[in-house]
Amino acid sequence: MTDKLNKTYKKAIEIILSIPKDTRIRVISHYDADGISAAAIICKALYHAGYDFHSTLMRNPFDKGLTRVSKEENQLIIFLDMGSGQIETIEKMNCKSIIVDHHQYLKEKPAKHVFQINANLCGINGNYEACGASLTYGLCKALNHDNSNLVSLAITGIMGDKQYIGGIRGYNKSIIDEALKNNLITEKVGIKFYGESIFDALYYSVDPYFSGVSGNKEVINDLLDKFKINTDTKCENLSENQMSQLQSYLMFLLVKKGCEKNILDTIIRQRYYSTNIYGCELERFADLLDSCGKSGNRGLGLSSAIGDNKSFNEAVKLEKEYKQKILDELIRLENDGFIEKKGFKYFYSIDSSLGGVIGGIATNFILDSEKPLMSIVKKDDEIHVSCRGNQQLVKQGLDLGFAMKKSSEKLGGHGGGHAIASGATIQASKEEEFLKIVDEIIINQLK
Repeated sequence: MTDKLNKTYKKAIEIILSIPKDTRIRVISHYDADGISAAAIICKALYHAGYDFHSTLMRNPFDKGLTRVSKEENQLIIFLDMGSGQIETIEKMNCKSIIVDHHQYLKEKPAKHVFQINANLCGINGNYEACGASLTYGLCKALNHDNSNLVSLAITGIMGDKQYIGGIRGYNKSIIDEALKNNLITEKVGIKFYGESIFDALYYSVDPYFSGVSGNKEVINDLLDKFKINTDTKCENLSENQMSQLQSYLMFLLVKKGCEKNILDTIIRQRYYSTNIYGCELERFADLLDSCGKSGNRGLGLSSAIGDNKSFNEAVKLEKEYKQKILDELIRLENDGFIEKKGFKYFYSIDSSLGGVIGGIATNFILDSEKPLMSIVKKDDEIHVSCRGNQQLVKQGLDLGFAMKKSSEKLGGHGGGHAIASGATIQASKEEEFLKIVDEIIINQLK
């Protein structure tokens, strides 16, 4: 932990402990796996410290969501996995607030009543080395060392934000190393197979997405027949030889498709298992939380993360429906193709929550690595944009967070995020103008 981060944690704890114990603390977090994990960590830590809490998971906190919160009577609001990009709106709420974020920040020193913990302001790269959940875990562990048992949720957030791509590093690595040392998690090298059977594992595999296999019942049946594997065999009951054959074949498909090396390196790798969260492999648990958040079942995701067994079982059923929607969209895009501009490619999606997910999967497993990909969803009089790049493009100068923020603000909208992944919302009537501005920015960045 950097000295600066340690100091910010201490200051944030002073703010929390200054609030009377009979006070309900407001928690606002993002609705993806990282945000849900972060919310579960802080809620459990606040409860153990004797506080009541009211937690809300938000997709888009820029205006409507925060407008509702500003009308409430709160003594302290804690923003997780968001806030640094919305700091001016938060300042106007005139409520004591703590921000715990790893996205790009707008200002280093906010108003007195707003305290900001941002990885990038503490010498930590928020794109790769820390996420909302790992930063929130660090804060809660500093509050009370007994909160070390929440580390599995921190690692779930790391997996959910895909900060394992290129290898676990920095602040995240220190958390995982300590958890392994203290036997709070276990590790094992393997591929991400889960489901009631090996058929389910292959059929519902969306990340990684195996082109021609994922979502294709006939091909999967033929493949399993070829390897003399019964379709209802449980993944854990596969022989070493059967697993090896399957892994080799699937890796061959990805190489043939032209997947980048840093993505290939994530398929068969070190995986982390919780000793206290349903015994789950933690990337698998992150997938489950993501499916809850992005299918509109945010409360179910938070309940599962907090440890409610009934919610977890419901979430497992819901996840299949969610993944079927993703598969339908991916197969459609493979068949129909993408629209191409000089600086990026884009497609239209039916759901703004799914658009970014599909864009990320397509970027890694369907398209070449030469251009970023944007999804566009039209809703009422607005368009919601999600943009995804890759690490190679970022090294060449791509900064999607800047591109989304700059282009949307020019047109009276709002946007931002990471260099590798970001989003924006603008008026639908300004779509063509927006696309033109973004294209110019990205072309200039990649020069």
